[in-house]
Amino acid sequence: MAPLLLLLLLATAHGLETINYTPTLASADLGGQITTSTFVLEQPRCVFKDLTTEEIWLVVAVPDAVKDFNNSLAPGSPERAFQEFPDATPAYMTLNTTLLSYPCPKPSGDITVLRVGSETSCANDASRPSCNGPLPSPGTYQVKFLVWNGSSPVAETRWSKPITLRTAKQPSSIPVPGSGHSGAMIAITTILSILFAILLAGLLAMLVFWGSDTCGCSSSFSKPEAVSVRRYNTHHVYDQPAARL
Repeated sequence: MAPLLLLLLLATAHGLETINYTPTLASADLGGQITTSTFVLEQPRCVFKDLTTEEIWLVVAVPDAVKDFNNSLAPGSPERAFQEFPDATPAYMTLNTTLLSYPCPKPSGDITVLRVGSETSCANDASRPSCNGPLPSPGTYQVKFLVWNGSSPVAETRWSKPITLRTAKQPSSIPVPGSGHSGAMIAITTILSILFAILLAGLLAMLVFWGSDTCGCSSSFSKPEAVSVRRYNTHHVYDQPAARL
């Protein structure tokens, strides 16, 4: 109870208001909700409507930095630079915007998500400490929104639950076609290949047979039948006087 009370007293001393809102991941139906270097949050619509503020920042931190996180370090300082995360600094601030970006109520058809880690062009650019660069490892990470007015923070949300990114498969773990096949699989493949060859040969034979029937040709010759001619005389030939000798 003592550490929690101390944190509350520090927040009160700095005039920092705690907003009863916890950042959450976007719906699982959304494609690419979590990748190997990004994750998607729901926008905090109607969360800061009662505040007078200039900027709203998203804080991304490793879990070890959540307990003792110092809200007073200004955005853009070396201690809050993306390029130093997580080795030199355990948290960075990004996606700064104003209340105009989170209108309330939500207009129909608006896309109301935030993709954390989507900027690749500024990942190594030290002049862009608030870069929304790809996250360097699977995590885990926690996030919160921090509201600034002028040169000091005025309000914060609760920290999100830990978010773990997907892990990329190592090339050695991806099965290569033709390797590691069992003996049974090889035997089945061989049998199927033989059956296919037999089927193909039968199909070709049928095509040749049908082609020969279509042209009306015959590949066999039959022996001509013998034709017998009978010789005969009509009965009245020898009755004529001129025919006798």
